[in-house]
Amino acid sequence: MQKQTLLSTAAAAFMAVAAFLPASSQAAAPTCSTAQLIVPWGAGGDTDIVFRTFVDAINKSGVKPELQVVNIGGQGGNRGAAEARKAAPDGCTLVAIHESAITSYLTGRVDFTTDAFEPVSLVTYTPSIIGAYAKAPFKSMQELIAAAKKEPKSITAGVTLGSTSHFIFLLIEDATGTEFRYVSYEGTRERNTALLAGNVLLGESNILTAKQYLSEGSMQALAIATEQRDEQLPQVPTLKELGIPVTYGLARGVMAPKGTPADIIKFWEEVFAKAAKDPGVTKAITGASSTVMYKNAADYAAFLKSSYAEHERLAIKIGMYKKP
Repeated sequence: MQKQTLLSTAAAAFMAVAAFLPASSQAAAPTCSTAQLIVPWGAGGDTDIVFRTFVDAINKSGVKPELQVVNIGGQGGNRGAAEARKAAPDGCTLVAIHESAITSYLTGRVDFTTDAFEPVSLVTYTPSIIGAYAKAPFKSMQELIAAAKKEPKSITAGVTLGSTSHFIFLLIEDATGTEFRYVSYEGTRERNTALLAGNVLLGESNILTAKQYLSEGSMQALAIATEQRDEQLPQVPTLKELGIPVTYGLARGVMAPKGTPADIIKFWEEVFAKAAKDPGVTKAITGASSTVMYKNAADYAAFLKSSYAEHERLAIKIGMYKKP
């Protein structure tokens, strides 16, 4: 009986690990004992939370090599991305990426973009919310636009220049004929601090942050940049329903240094695909104001190509285009 129990336990453990192991004969694991996922932003931020959720699930499954999050913040995500770009293409280094890798290149902040890496998989999507200081003189998107038109550049927005937090407001300017005055901060935490203190009147936010600060009365949520209202914040109108044809959000994915072999890319692609199906991951990501949106390497490459074209069009139109 004891032998049967031990066998059953061993079989269950094997099946748990096997569920995360790549099934394809074309996949090959890296040879390192521990691989690193560079997150080019500080610990505790939204992007860090998203990728630690995936990494925790992957490591608990028993997949080898283990994956370790390494935070290399600075320069709006560009410092860490530059470090990842220099890493050996052996599958032992991955990097967390979102649209800032595109916007930073188009605005001349760095001399490389997503094509300096190999796509592995897209994992999540986070819609943008237009946040406002609780005591701002406007209480709706319509009042904000009217005030911005009356006195151009009188309303401050906290952004990381050249990043997605900047581009959402550039899109709104382009759609409404307004102009804001931008104050640059290093990252999400610094922007939120400035907004809550009233050092700026506007800032990009997300669902989780907005829910917290709305309940505290320390921030307004003027609009969400989605096609339809979000069920977690049903009282917040979409920009589109207010007559502003803008949808925008943060698509987070995983990439590897250029030249990483296809069989190793396949290994990590399948590992992240299985993690994306984990109910615990889905629940945690939803709780972190994002949605699991998995795409494999080929589909992610097509997604990045389309995203680059749209950001390039906007950068040229609004005069931000400074490609190296």
